[in-house]
Amino acid sequence: MMGNSTFYKWREKYGGVDASLMTRMKELEDENRRLKKMYVDQIRGHFRGYSKK
Repeated sequence: MMGNSTFYKWREKYGGVDASLMTRMKELEDENRRLKKMYVDQIRGHFRGYSKK
């Protein structure tokens, strides 16, 4: 069950958005998540190259 305040916040944010725009926004959020993961993996790999001597 969704609380009233959650519903109204959601409606305020997405109420005027049509389905195609919502789909595109979801795609962009997924792409952003994927790019952030790639960035973190690359940074971790960079630091793995440095070993304590």
